[in-house]
Amino acid sequence: MIPATQIRAGRILLIDGKLFKVMATHHVTPGKGVACMQVKMRDLRSGTQTERRFNSTEKVETAELEKREMQYLYNDDENYYFMDTKSFDQMHIRTEELGDYVKLMLPNQMITVDMYEGEAIGVELPKTVELKVTYTPPGVKTAGSSGNFKEAELETGLKVTVPGFVNIGDTIRVDTDSFEYVERV
Repeated sequence: MIPATQIRAGRILLIDGKLFKVMATHHVTPGKGVACMQVKMRDLRSGTQTERRFNSTEKVETAELEKREMQYLYNDDENYYFMDTKSFDQMHIRTEELGDYVKLMLPNQMITVDMYEGEAIGVELPKTVELKVTYTPPGVKTAGSSGNFKEAELETGLKVTVPGFVNIGDTIRVDTDSFEYVERV
């Protein structure tokens, strides 16, 4: 149990027997009354998003997650499949539960999978991932180097804004929190 004031984005809460992933928080301090935490969260089973206010003196139960290093194998229309490299057990996570992270994952990539009571419920990606540029228009030569950006499509289908010097076939590093270009590798 943690105080409501310690709720942070990314944390998994256990509320009424359901698992919720915190997407965003906002500490509200009204002129009158008690301060509270406005929390935007997503039900990990159904995928529905909801908002809830927690009184600042309220205690909230957090879910104890087991983290397992697994290899991302493949996906079909509904699920993404992972293999535990120690036991060779395979598990799947519904595509909706992974959200936009699917645009950052490549087959055979090692990923940390969050487990709750033996069930895979989500993934944690490293701070950055390296992806290859599959399409981008040619760079335009300009007098200065600032402001020379263009859109690039990566091997996973993700589109990011990159500097003009990035070309097709280049490998770039992408931030997994902001989905933005970091650097060319």
